[in-house]
Amino acid sequence: MSAIANYFKLDELNTSIRTEFIAGLTTFTSMAYILFVNPSVLGAAGMDKGAVFTATAVASAVATLFMGIVALYPIAIAPGLGVNAFFAYSVVIGMKVPWQTAMAGVFVAAIIFLILTFFKIREKIINIIPQNLKLAIAAGIGLFIAFIGLHDAGLIVANKDTMVSLGNLTTPTSLLSIFGIILTFILLTRKTPAAIFIGMVATSIVGIVFGLIKLPTTIISPVPSLAPTFGVSVMHIGDINSLQMITVVITFLLVTFFDTAGTMIGLATQAGFMKNNEMPRAGRALMADAVGMTVGAVIGTSPTSAYVESSSGIAVGGRSGLTSVFTGLFFLLALFFSPLLSVVTSQVTAPALVVVGVLMAKSLRQIEWEDLAIAAPSFLIIIGMPLTYSISDGIALGFILYPITMITTGRGKKVHPLMYALAILFILFLVIVAH
Repeated sequence: MSAIANYFKLDELNTSIRTEFIAGLTTFTSMAYILFVNPSVLGAAGMDKGAVFTATAVASAVATLFMGIVALYPIAIAPGLGVNAFFAYSVVIGMKVPWQTAMAGVFVAAIIFLILTFFKIREKIINIIPQNLKLAIAAGIGLFIAFIGLHDAGLIVANKDTMVSLGNLTTPTSLLSIFGIILTFILLTRKTPAAIFIGMVATSIVGIVFGLIKLPTTIISPVPSLAPTFGVSVMHIGDINSLQMITVVITFLLVTFFDTAGTMIGLATQAGFMKNNEMPRAGRALMADAVGMTVGAVIGTSPTSAYVESSSGIAVGGRSGLTSVFTGLFFLLALFFSPLLSVVTSQVTAPALVVVGVLMAKSLRQIEWEDLAIAAPSFLIIIGMPLTYSISDGIALGFILYPITMITTGRGKKVHPLMYALAILFILFLVIVAH
């Protein structure tokens, strides 16, 4: 145990194996939904759902274990939401590209990802982002995941007249989430250790008692075979031979690049890891994502990215890579105990997302709001993430405006040249996405 404590610097980080275990379990339970959502989304593209389930778990485990052991961060990685929908509904169904070809596109993007990471290009980009924009990214992610939580709880619903509105608060599942939100806030205000995790467990139990959550009929199930998807991407690289597919590869690359960069910055800011506006060991952390994306492409799943739900583990005290190690091991265990994961419904994870959103919003106070040239792009990032339902789109809006406001206030020379390049890149990115 002492060797583990020394390797992960538990004493230095003021944490313990017990705390890291609870944090890893909390992060896993907060993001376990991807094991069911991803097969459903990619299944719509014609992929074998069983194989995608296994690929999702394995890719998540490999990337998250790499993050924990090599990068030493409590950040989990799994196939990203949004980019999987782009893969299935835009590329395969919308553009009528065979899923095998689309998966080859993911593989090519993953290889480019590895190259950019190896030469530390991604790390340089993260480190040149101004401090105020990094704070805005953290706060924006907080609003984004709180919005997701409120929607999952049924408290916020779509409305054709007002875009969104208050949901039916008398719905039993919504009442269950409301119970979870209130209980978790009570526990947090009383400084109860592992408050978020306890809140999720209590919400699950109440849901089971009142028949809102079904108990699984079995506990252990066989691991689905990877045969239908394994290696398909590699065998179809030759299909990347048109402008359309090159555009698809670039889109995979950009969305994953900035979703992960934004999430890592937000989480590192939340946990207090940032030093002199730089993220220590950023190269290793980014390599974990690149490895996950490459492994995922080979075995059969959409691009991976860092998960904002890692903030729930950080919120309960996770501070070292041991948190990620535990999360990665839980993904491997999930291969055999998948029926138990059905207990962790969206109504159970919703309170955790809302609470963590509140905790992440504290970075708002550090933004220089009195300087409009900084406040305006920061605000666009913050409000853009929940309203576009995309971390990368929110970042794009702020990064495009930032050089403009700095130039108009006579501070154009203070903007790093890469920020100008990113602004142009984001303009092209939004044009590509819009079409």
